[in-house]
Amino acid sequence: MRTLLGLVIFVVVCDAQFQDWLRDLRGFFALSDGDVEDSNSFKEFYDFVIIGAGSGGCVVANRLTENPKWNVLLLEAGEDENFLSDVPLMAAFQSSTGFNWGYKSEKLKTGCLGLKDGRCNMARGKALGGTSVINFMMYTRGNRLDYDSWAAMGNDGWSYEDVLPYFMKSENCTLCGEIDEDFHHRGGYLNIEHPGYESEFVKLFMKAGQDLGYANNDPNGKLGLGFSRVQATLKNGRRYSAAKAFIKPIQNRPNLHISLKSRVTKILIDPSSRRTYGVEFLKNRKKFVVHVKKEVILSAGSINSPHLLMLSGIGPKEHLEKVGIPLLQDLRVGYNFQDHMAMSALAFMVNDSVTVSDSTVQNPRDVYNYIFRGKGPYTIPGGAEALAFVKTKYAPNKTDNYPDMELVLGAGALNGDVFGSFRNLLGITDSTFQQVYRPVIGKPSFSIAPVLLKPLSRGRIMLRDSNPLHWPIIDPNYFSEEKDVATMVEGIKMAIAIAHSDRFKVHDTKLNQLPFPGCEQLPFGTDQYWACTVRYYSTTLGHHVGTCKMGPEGDPYAVVDPQLKVHGVERLRVVDGSIMPNIVAGHTNAVIFMIGEKASDLIKNDWNE
Repeated sequence: MRTLLGLVIFVVVCDAQFQDWLRDLRGFFALSDGDVEDSNSFKEFYDFVIIGAGSGGCVVANRLTENPKWNVLLLEAGEDENFLSDVPLMAAFQSSTGFNWGYKSEKLKTGCLGLKDGRCNMARGKALGGTSVINFMMYTRGNRLDYDSWAAMGNDGWSYEDVLPYFMKSENCTLCGEIDEDFHHRGGYLNIEHPGYESEFVKLFMKAGQDLGYANNDPNGKLGLGFSRVQATLKNGRRYSAAKAFIKPIQNRPNLHISLKSRVTKILIDPSSRRTYGVEFLKNRKKFVVHVKKEVILSAGSINSPHLLMLSGIGPKEHLEKVGIPLLQDLRVGYNFQDHMAMSALAFMVNDSVTVSDSTVQNPRDVYNYIFRGKGPYTIPGGAEALAFVKTKYAPNKTDNYPDMELVLGAGALNGDVFGSFRNLLGITDSTFQQVYRPVIGKPSFSIAPVLLKPLSRGRIMLRDSNPLHWPIIDPNYFSEEKDVATMVEGIKMAIAIAHSDRFKVHDTKLNQLPFPGCEQLPFGTDQYWACTVRYYSTTLGHHVGTCKMGPEGDPYAVVDPQLKVHGVERLRVVDGSIMPNIVAGHTNAVIFMIGEKASDLIKNDWNE
């Protein structure tokens, strides 16, 4: 961060066009649409109260305020984003700021064994824009079979053909030449573009995919399998968060009220009628209560949404009784936790200085290109340049167009993480860094991270006690199913095979073979060795879903119905990633935008009648 600011000053002061660039710089440092007006006084009644300004909540706030007769209050525990959160390459750094709730899992016996304190970092956004302010901005929708399976579970209206129009509705897709046009839209609020930089490894990666029999495709188009450049939620090379896309353009609507630094502590539900009538929240050390005429929409995410439901008396009967919360509705809230785990610790060394690291971007040219042109390595979302959706030998169906593994090409690797932001995000200890990466620090390298797309393991969110300000218990239960480990091992072997393929020989590519602590006793490169590293060093991508599962009446684990209404409770819906019955084969942020769009129509259809 200090380097970036120092170089900004250097570039501006040393150039002859100082005045013109200074004017542009002021525009860069200001949020593009101005700071939102933060409400400090509240009406007694609103038509709708939305809890959480993440990707789902921002979409719903936008769409509901299209009706000028409806007053909407959007409550967010965090603050507004800033110019540093806009820098795509600094995505990992954001998790070290106040924009992250800072959650950590319980100690596991099956995963995160080699990370700090033996716990998994569970980054969750705490900002206007939610996790879209700290994520890696990747825009993938998952596979059509994901949604068809949701519909087959009894969730009418959630097949691929049903949800595709809602994906397209959000989009302003600025890509050309590399996309399936029939699957994209221009003119929506959410800008989608490629990063403004491409290392030479992207072309090698794409060609290696073709050598393996995979197409170079649009990951959000017709084919579910293939290799592609990253599509990301960027605009002119800057992060385009949910707030920038859906809130800033409409923030002056008189019927939209936004309250930041507002910590909701309880959803108010009449115990006799089970009708939701308001919310209770804290702001500036004061307690506020507001009432709703129509609905409360819970969009706090897959950790905070189940937490708040249980605090409000909606959850498993035995669990709520144990922590002393009166039961209103007995539902399996907090179960069905799912996530994508990745092995981001592989480092492939090369013989040319053509990679991206903390050291290589410390030059005025790169800063200038980012600020004034929206180009250069600072536009790479978290360093991710390309991705592949592929099948391992463990894929359930060998013939369908459905991946079980993703491979993400990174422009650098952990040995280039001089300032420590990426390893802090992952939870890599200093001792591990010293042993595995210090001997090769600063040497040119890239990474290919395997991602487990369809985990069998399921975790759970629980209350620690009845205090709403205490963190919940997060037990992700990663790798409790042996097949998840075996599939990850295959993904690691695929990544290594690609990096050592003929396409990469021009750079004399070699895997860093310094062994990981805890696994040194196993022969390097064997399946047993990689299985050990999976359990010790795999980390979450932050794709937490499933804890308020959508399902029809009769599904014993369902929390919401296909209209996203909480079973047995009136005027309460959940609109975020927690409603997903099963995690999709792709990054989840695009899916949550879609859920917000579809939920908005469901709400409008109910209340317009």
